Amino acid sequence: MGDAHLRTLEDLPATPQPSGERTDRPAEGRRLTRLRSPRSPRLWFEILLIAVSYWTYSMIRNAVPEQKTQALRNADWIWRAEHALGIAVEHTVNHAVNSMTWLIVSMNYYYATLHFIVTIGVLIWLYRWHPGRYAAARLALFATTGVALVGYYFYPLAPPRLMPDGGFVDTVIEHGTWGSMASGNLASMSNQYAAMPSMHIGWSLWCGLTIALLAKPLWARALGLLYPATTLTVIVSTANHFWLDALGGVLCLAFGYALAGAWYGGLPHRLARYVGMAEPAPL
Repeated sequence: MGDAHLRTLEDLPATPQPSGERTDRPAEGRRLTRLRSPRSPRLWFEILLIAVSYWTYSMIRNAVPEQKTQALRNADWIWRAEHALGIAVEHTVNHAVNSMTWLIVSMNYYYATLHFIVTIGVLIWLYRWHPGRYAAARLALFATTGVALVGYYFYPLAPPRLMPDGGFVDTVIEHGTWGSMASGNLASMSNQYAAMPSMHIGWSLWCGLTIALLAKPLWARALGLLYPATTLTVIVSTANHFWLDALGGVLCLAFGYALAGAWYGGLPHRLARYVGMAEPAPL
């Protein structure tokens, strides 16, 4: 008879253990899913995020080299391109509106203030009444603003009012509008050669579309659509932007919405209004 052989545990083949990568993958997937799922916003976090984000945006925008010579060269190219396209009416609009003092002064204050007031107001409205859509809408706005910084850095552009041979009227200086950072004594606090793309258009169009798609009253939707149209008239009348700057703002917003839609799986207005609960019955 052959010798008996007792197999011990050491003789048994080792059972292959799952790799760490495979074990971690489900947890990582769950974390990513949570990050990409709309959540109810927290007030303190949103206030801090908006404050830090705007401070960072302003710091980077104003830290971009002004590159005056290149900015004026680009402005001349834009102006010639608009003439070739037959849309170079900024000069005519600027002088026509400037002849009506009450109107152009109102536009100066509109340009200096509503850009911030309306945007903050829409964010507050979303936070209060559409918390499930807030994060996606906020991401679209922040992404729009972030990609605009790339334009400011790589394509410095002088606004029409700063073109020495353009013949445009700097309406803030002409009428002594107080508090504007576009011209006058406060101009040194802001990069005057960061005109492409126009965030007045990017932000106002974000506000307008948000209101038009989510508000219920017809008058509110109409005002939402009117707001970016009015802003376009204002930025041209005050000689702060060319038409093509506005197009740049629209393209930045398209990028912002595309990123928000890809991250959250749908555009803001298509997401649920509330997170983790049914919508309340109308009063």
